[in-house]
Amino acid sequence: MKQLARAIEAFAISLGGPGLFLVAYLDSSFLSLPQANDLFIVWMVLKHKHLMLYYAAMATLGSLAGCLTIYALARRGGEAFLRRRVSGPRVERGMRWFQKYGILAIVAPSLLPPPMPFKLFVLLAGVTQVPALKFTVAVAVGRGLRYLGVGILTVYYGEAAIAFLQAHARHAWGVLGALAALGLVAWAWRRRARAAA
Repeated sequence: MKQLARAIEAFAISLGGPGLFLVAYLDSSFLSLPQANDLFIVWMVLKHKHLMLYYAAMATLGSLAGCLTIYALARRGGEAFLRRRVSGPRVERGMRWFQKYGILAIVAPSLLPPPMPFKLFVLLAGVTQVPALKFTVAVAVGRGLRYLGVGILTVYYGEAAIAFLQAHARHAWGVLGALAALGLVAWAWRRRARAAA
């Protein structure tokens, strides 16, 4: 499996932006290529800083497409599909997150690096019938912020961005996730206030 992952990564690097899309799609759907997208974005932006937004967009779109594939399968297969792929306690914990935080249970994990089990939340979104549009927006916001953040770090810090990501990934994405969550809560609160007025 590791050799297959390496072959895919080498092929993807040779393709540039479409390669980022491919790796992001596979990582978010059928394979696990931890932090490959982050490192590819760094590597590609170091070579072509002016294409940073393009690379971040391709990684975001690829990840979104992969997540939508898993979401659609989980939506059709239901809870039995989920329980065949994920152990019981993790399913119960994920269900509690969804009940407590709603759509934020997709945005926050989509920002965080491994070992955050993001695919579990994608599967749960399908099983619990989260509306497709809400799911798409949540994943696009989370992944978009993550890959844009990696691109910005690379533009400003160059190769040091790799060391920073490896040393502080959880903290950096945790802060970003908290900011995104606060933004979504503020947006939902404003929307409710307008509806009540």
